[in-house]
Amino acid sequence: MSNYVLITGATAGFGEACARIFAKNKWNLIITGRRKERLELLKKELYDAHDVDIVTLSFDVREQQAVENAINLISEKVKNKLEILINNAGLAVGKGPIDNGIIDDWERMIDTNIKGLLYVSNAVIPVLKSNAKGHIINIGSIAGKEVYPGGNVYCASKHAVDALSKAMRIDLVSHQIKVTNIAPGAAETEFSVVRFKGNKEAADAIYSGFEPLTAIDIAETVYFAATRPAHVNLNDIVIMPTAQASSTILNK
Repeated sequence: MSNYVLITGATAGFGEACARIFAKNKWNLIITGRRKERLELLKKELYDAHDVDIVTLSFDVREQQAVENAINLISEKVKNKLEILINNAGLAVGKGPIDNGIIDDWERMIDTNIKGLLYVSNAVIPVLKSNAKGHIINIGSIAGKEVYPGGNVYCASKHAVDALSKAMRIDLVSHQIKVTNIAPGAAETEFSVVRFKGNKEAADAIYSGFEPLTAIDIAETVYFAATRPAHVNLNDIVIMPTAQASSTILNK
């Protein structure tokens, strides 16, 4: 039986693209997300195409007990083959000066991007430790390297992911567990539609005038990092479109 990769936020964007590339390469999957119907449709599609085992777990990473309950549902047989955790679930909500910020938006970002990552990692790390090897790949952002106008709390949440990736690497190195932080720049997914609360016109305007990254670009980077030899770890990868020089400098 092939080993398993657990992917949070697998119903769209980077997470879905990661599920596709790992299944194509004959990895078994544990895919999670809030939208159960999407998970089941993806499971059927990938099973029919690649004949790999796929476990679906529908929960919200913001709910610690739900995370723990879901991970506890995974059979011991599957846990014994769990090798990779991709902490992908995350979002940005709103953009503007901090004094105009909406508290609910802040809480959604902090609860998902920081606390959700911690809840899932806390539940999965004991499994990886018992297997005496593993790899955690955290999907960060250029917003975790720089701060840009209107980004405040989102940038803070992704700076936390960057710091947690470094801290995890220190804490887990003696357990043969790799930790990689991947920080994408401008990538066109559902991300901006969510950020602008369904305003597709505003979301599309972010990517007009240049060719942004796609979800598959990030998934290919994740897969490359995950498939290095056992003695090689890619600690930190910043990936941006050719047209992007920093979080705010784009050639349009």
